[in-house]
Amino acid sequence: MTAAASALLVCLSLCAAAIATTWLLSVLTREYSWVDRAWSVLPPVYLWVFAVAGGLTDPRLVVMAVLGTLWGLRLTFNFARKGGYRPGGEDYRWAALGRRMSRRRFALFNLVFISGYQNLLLLLITLPAWIGLQHPQTPFGAADLVATVLFLAFLAGETVADQQQWDFQRSRAVLRARGGADPGFLRSGLFRFSRHPNYFAEIAQWWVIAGFGAIAAGTWLQPGALGAVLLTLLFVGSTAFTESISVSRHPGYRAYQREVSALVPWPPRRPAAHSVGASAGDGPVRPGGP
Repeated sequence: MTAAASALLVCLSLCAAAIATTWLLSVLTREYSWVDRAWSVLPPVYLWVFAVAGGLTDPRLVVMAVLGTLWGLRLTFNFARKGGYRPGGEDYRWAALGRRMSRRRFALFNLVFISGYQNLLLLLITLPAWIGLQHPQTPFGAADLVATVLFLAFLAGETVADQQQWDFQRSRAVLRARGGADPGFLRSGLFRFSRHPNYFAEIAQWWVIAGFGAIAAGTWLQPGALGAVLLTLLFVGSTAFTESISVSRHPGYRAYQREVSALVPWPPRRPAAHSVGASAGDGPVRPGGP
C-alpha cells in the first residue's frame, strides 16, 4: 500500500469514528453541535496525517498543515469564548430547524447531514493535501508562496471580523442590561461591505488550500477541489437560512440586505447608516462553519 493510500485510510477511519461519536453524543445529550465542536480540530489532524505520510519533508504538505493548524487554533479560541464547548452551547439554528421538522425527519437529518455529511466534508476540504502527497515531484514555488500569503490574509480578515462581532455582542449585552434599545445587527467595520465577512474569509481559506492541491497536480480538475465546492454550497445554504431568521427578528434587516453584499466584500449600494448590530446569524457559537 502506498503512503497516500495508507494516509487516506487513516483519515477515513478517523472520519468514520467522528461520525459515530458525534451522532451518539447528540442522541444521548439532545444537543446537536457536537460536529461544531470538532469543526476546528479535525481538519488540522487530517492535514498532519498527510504531512507525516510525506515524511515531513514535503514543504507544501508541511505548509498546508501549519496553515490549517493556525486556522484551527483561531477558530477554536473564537468558539470557546462564545461558550461553544460548555453544556448548552448549541448553535441556535439547530433548534430553529428542529421546530420546522417532525421529530422523525429531524432525527434522520441529524444522522445524515449534521453528523454524517458535515464530518465527511471536514475530510474532503483537506484532500488537497492527499493530492499533494501523490505529486511530490512538483516543486514548492512562487505559486505556493502566493497561496500562503493569500491564506494568511484571509485568516487575518476572519480574525478581524470575528473580533468586531465579539466587541459588538458584548456592547449589545451591556445596552440591553441597562434597558437601552437593542441595536440588533452589526453593519459597521467589515460588516459595512459584507453581511458575512467571516463566512467569506472562511470559504476563501479553503479555496486557497484547494489551490495548493491544484498547484501540485497541475490542474483544478481533481478530487482535491471538491471539498471547497461543497463547503461553498454549504455556506450559501446556511447563509440563506440564517438570514431568514435575522429578517424575522430585525425589521431593518431587509434594508441591510438590499444595501450590502451577502458574502463578497463590496462597496455598499448606498451609504450604510452608522447604526450597529450583529445579524442574529453572525453571533452564534458555531465555530465559523455555517
